[in-house]
Amino acid sequence: MKKIIAFSLMLFTALTFLGCSLGDDQENFHFVALPITSVEMPDSFVLNETYQIKVKYLRTSDCEYFEGFDIVKEETTVRNVAAIGSKLSDSDDCQEIEQEIETSFNFVVLYNQTYTFKYFTGNDESGEAQYLEIEVQVTE
Repeated sequence: MKKIIAFSLMLFTALTFLGCSLGDDQENFHFVALPITSVEMPDSFVLNETYQIKVKYLRTSDCEYFEGFDIVKEETTVRNVAAIGSKLSDSDDCQEIEQEIETSFNFVVLYNQTYTFKYFTGNDESGEAQYLEIEVQVTE
C-alpha cells in the first residue's frame, strides 16, 4: 500500500511539473523598456528622507505589461531610470494602443549632494537612447 501511495505521489508531482511546460521550452514573453513620458519630483530633497516619485510611461500594445523599474546607480548621485515591461511574444492578436499610465517608486536620499536622474524616454530615429534629465538639490 505504501508503494502505491508513493508511486501515486511521484506520478502526480511529475505530471504537475510537466503540465506547466509551454511545449517548445521557449518563453512566451520578453522584456522591453517602456518610454517614460513625464515625472513628478520635488524641487529639493532632505537628507535621509524617502520620496515617492510619480512617473508616467507609455504602453504601446495591449500585450505589454508593466513589471517595475530598473534603477541603475551610474555614479554616487546619478540614477538611470527605466520603466520595464513584459511583452507577449507568441500572441498574434496584439493591438497597438497609446495608453499613458501613472505609477511610482520610492527613493531614499542617502547623500548630501545634488542628484541627477536620467529617465529613459525612448530611442531616436538612429536608435540612440534618449533621456529626460532632472537635477534635484539636497538640503539638510
